[in-house]
Amino acid sequence: MDIAAHHNGYVTSAQATDAGIPRRKLTEAVRAGELVQIDRGLYALPDVWEDPLYIAQHRFSRGIFSDDTALFLHDMTDRSSFTLTMTFPRSYNTSAAKAAGIACRTCADGVLDLGLCDIRTEYGNTVKAYDVERTLCDLLRGQGTPDVQLVTPAMKAYVRSKDRNPMKLISYARDLGVELKIRNYLEVLL
Repeated sequence: MDIAAHHNGYVTSAQATDAGIPRRKLTEAVRAGELVQIDRGLYALPDVWEDPLYIAQHRFSRGIFSDDTALFLHDMTDRSSFTLTMTFPRSYNTSAAKAAGIACRTCADGVLDLGLCDIRTEYGNTVKAYDVERTLCDLLRGQGTPDVQLVTPAMKAYVRSKDRNPMKLISYARDLGVELKIRNYLEVLL
């Protein structure tokens, strides 16, 4: 219970093991109603609000929140997506994540960690996501037409932000093959 109290109400079986607590104690705590099993290896105090991002990160630990989900985490959009979006290594089998309702993207290993950061969810839990610059590049990548109602306000917010780093954005855009698209947005907005 102490471990869960210090981690926003969540405790993993790995944390319990690291603390020298036998895993059967977790099962006993669930039976006693002191903990609720959220997912395999993830438990929470009964009064904790479920954090879908934290739970998805636990279940699919190789995934990184990206695109519209990362944009939401960075407060760059007020549009909450109904589907979580995560990026995985190309070699990762995404069938379980897709079955769980997650929009899956894959990425080459060479740029998978580009822009990786830790960010807090609205419930105060830490998850892995891409930084703002990588997220903007990702929104313009891919085969389809980018969602202008999502990208344009995000780019405008980025240009107005005191934390913007256009050199970093251009560097990422070059590495991800969207430099021309990013430059076009920046030329119009700056």
